[in-house]
Amino acid sequence: MQLKPEEVAWAIEQEIKSYDGQPVLESVGYVLQIGDGIAHVWGLNDVMMSELVEFSNGTIGMVLNLESNSVGVVLFGSEKGIKEQDLVKRTGKISSVPVGEALLGRVVNPLGIPLDGKGPLVTEHFRPLESRAPNVVERQPVNEPIQTVVKAIDAMIPIGRGQRELLIGDRQTGKTTIILDTILNQKRTGVHCFYVAIGQKSSTISQFVSILEEHGAMEYTTVVVASASDPAPLQYIAPYAGAAMGEYFMYKGQHAICFYDDLSKHAQAYRQLSLLLRRPPGREAYPGDIFYLHSRLLERAAKLNDALGAGSLTAIPVIETQANDVTTYIPTNVISITDGQIYLESDLFYAGVRPAINVGISASRVGGKAQTKAMKKVAGSLRLDLAQYRELAAFTQFGSELDESTLALLTRGERMIEILKQDKFTPYPLEKEVMITFVGTKGYLDDIPLEEIRRFEKEFYDFMEHDYKQVPQTIANTKELDQKTTDLLTEAIVKFKQIFKADQVV
Repeated sequence: MQLKPEEVAWAIEQEIKSYDGQPVLESVGYVLQIGDGIAHVWGLNDVMMSELVEFSNGTIGMVLNLESNSVGVVLFGSEKGIKEQDLVKRTGKISSVPVGEALLGRVVNPLGIPLDGKGPLVTEHFRPLESRAPNVVERQPVNEPIQTVVKAIDAMIPIGRGQRELLIGDRQTGKTTIILDTILNQKRTGVHCFYVAIGQKSSTISQFVSILEEHGAMEYTTVVVASASDPAPLQYIAPYAGAAMGEYFMYKGQHAICFYDDLSKHAQAYRQLSLLLRRPPGREAYPGDIFYLHSRLLERAAKLNDALGAGSLTAIPVIETQANDVTTYIPTNVISITDGQIYLESDLFYAGVRPAINVGISASRVGGKAQTKAMKKVAGSLRLDLAQYRELAAFTQFGSELDESTLALLTRGERMIEILKQDKFTPYPLEKEVMITFVGTKGYLDDIPLEEIRRFEKEFYDFMEHDYKQVPQTIANTKELDQKTTDLLTEAIVKFKQIFKADQVV
């Protein structure tokens, strides 16, 4: 086929007309050094902190260091195929993650890429990884409870919507079990759950997700995974990604809760990045801004004021200690940032007290404001009684003679510890928590043999459900324990004790 001159002329004429003559400027840099997931790039003079940049092999990185002659970039993918003098382009985008209802029920990595094989995420909403925490005026006091259905926590160390409550303890002491129970109980509460797994084994995370699916909890939960096999940059951004996903619901006037499991490994990932970026090390080789690392994350948890929709984001960070030592660098940092801590002790765990909560060290700085009126009324003296029991138990193990008041305190304490024991995945609704706490704190269990306490509790619930149904119903509906309900509950306890003791005699 021969081209006609007029056709060629016409094509050239169209090209000239369509050429606008505007040069496109791209900000580019060149790799000076690459290794260990870190690239030092020369150029990119106008790049922003936390901006995403693209390498020649398509790998995305994030700017984490701005120096006079170069920038330090952490890689979110493989460095294979990247070499010195390779081109690096700016994207003009600050690192952000997809957010919204589309993430509920999904397992994603910290960049929002699905890992569950359920297809791509379809959402129009994105939020930056790092965003400003609500200021003092934009907040309101924490006064709504988050029911964990763990008797010991709801009674003594209550957690409120918008609070930051630390879970701290050695490995294998039940921290993740408490998180699981709390997530499972949010089924009909309208609270969206975000579980951020940092530096954990993939098999452990898979088991966690399967338990959520089995109990129908994944429909309101998002799992953000940066496993032990993922590079340190992904572990570093994981909790910020979880916070951004939760903030979406908070600013919509809804409620969300973020579990960061755990921030010890997060701090270690950040230490690795900082040392590779040649930042000066401080105590325990952590960089100087290690406190700011966690404070800027946890400060994003808040209960917004009514003008902003009264939404909330609750933060439950986890810290893993070694040999029950809470006085090391990272634990003390996070304790000082949070509104209280739940301390799980390995000695109690191995002694069969589960959840293994040490009442003396554990605290909630929000306290009774985050409790329902019914629970506040019955659990007022519980924490003090248990703390006194722990002190007395430590002295009396030497076998000294005891007076009657000391014996009474020991008897009460032993029985309270027994009723606060709880198996995993056995939630106790508010009405059951209130009733059994009332029974214990009022001394109705003092004359029941210790080995019979668990049976007494189980049969008591059945008795109340069958003969005094109005008591648990009133507590569940009103969240209060008025005088009429108290009188009925007392009457029921006295009647049940007579039946229970008669059974024992038989």
